[in-house]
Amino acid sequence: MSPDPDGTRSDDRDVDYQLGQQDAGSKASNPEREDGDRAFDVGIRAVPGTEGQGSASATARRTGGGGRGRRDSGSSEKKGGGKASGRRRKGRAEELMVPDATFTSYYGRPVVKATPWEADIPFYLFAGGLAGGSSLLAAGADLSGRPHLRRNARIVAAAGITTSLLALVHDLGRPERFYNMLRVFKPTSPMSVGTWILSAYGPFAILAAGSEVLKVLPWRFGVLSDLVDLAARPAGLAAATFAPAVASYTAVLLTDTSTPAWHDAHRELPFVFVGSAAAASGGMAMVLAPLAESGPARALAVIGATAELVVEHRMEGSMGLSAEALHHGTPGRLMRASKILTAAGATGALLLGRRSRAGAVVSGLALVAGSVCTRFGVFEAGQESARDPKYTVVPQRERLDAKRAAQAAGREPTVPPTSVRPGPSADDAQRTDPTSHTQETAR
Repeated sequence: MSPDPDGTRSDDRDVDYQLGQQDAGSKASNPEREDGDRAFDVGIRAVPGTEGQGSASATARRTGGGGRGRRDSGSSEKKGGGKASGRRRKGRAEELMVPDATFTSYYGRPVVKATPWEADIPFYLFAGGLAGGSSLLAAGADLSGRPHLRRNARIVAAAGITTSLLALVHDLGRPERFYNMLRVFKPTSPMSVGTWILSAYGPFAILAAGSEVLKVLPWRFGVLSDLVDLAARPAGLAAATFAPAVASYTAVLLTDTSTPAWHDAHRELPFVFVGSAAAASGGMAMVLAPLAESGPARALAVIGATAELVVEHRMEGSMGLSAEALHHGTPGRLMRASKILTAAGATGALLLGRRSRAGAVVSGLALVAGSVCTRFGVFEAGQESARDPKYTVVPQRERLDAKRAAQAAGREPTVPPTSVRPGPSADDAQRTDPTSHTQETAR
């Protein structure tokens, strides 16, 4: 439809006429509405710089903004008349009516995807730590002349690393995937470095344990048995050199991910895992070794348990918001059980481990169970922090606010200083010269 000479379409004028008729009818039936409109117009004119906007606002309420105006007038009638509504609108003109936005997630989905690992991974973490601590304990027992402690620790180390490798291969799905990881050595990848650590540690630990197994068998294998006996001590010492890395690299593997509870604990978690491994290996040796030879095992267990509890407390204080995942739900129950069992086991090792065989066994089992709870608790806390978006978004906002505050205070410049900013090259100067294009065109 073509516009009229005054620039207005005829159908628009028909709609305006119908709205005007409806508005006039409603005013005739409700004279208080007219008073409210006049009061609203007078209130707007009273504000400096808004002269002439009262009639425009009234017109807007009658036409395009009519729905909102009618709702406002209706609410003013219920609350005591149009004049009071005009004064109330004037007083609320500067109020912020929109609350701060609260983030949940995008379409109800987590921001960080939880790892698809199952229960075999935390058991892999525990078994690897138990193997590393036992190898270190076996080397000390070998050098100090404690054959029973050496034999038990070597066998536990071999069983632990075998169980750890089986759990890892089960998680990978196919054994050849573990072989494929050995084809490339990448120092910047914790997974690649950890694979090579396990591959170097495993043969030495198994060879040292093999000599102990051959000694208890009813038959001998001739030259083979002699060669294994000769290689047992060097193999055990070599395994002990890899023991700290075997006990701690799994923590580095976890903290290198984007999972909030794991990543925020990257400073202390390796020390927590090393202390937990020492407590578990010492506790297992207390269960298996006789009291006369279990002195080093008790010492290692008490030192490891103390280090684990102290560093774990510091870790929870430095993690920030993500530390909540360690205190609630299943992770919270596991971590509380870990602290109780570890503290009770260390106390029992100090008070009862030297005098009572039963006390040594109970204390050792408590330390082993506490180490298991630590690994499973840390694992479950990471999974919970990945499922809840607040552990990802809130720390990001806090870091951004802190950065902006530092920039506003002048501690962190937003633009590099002019003295260190590189100057333009000759080609850049020619490209930015407005006359260069004209000269090239003239040529």
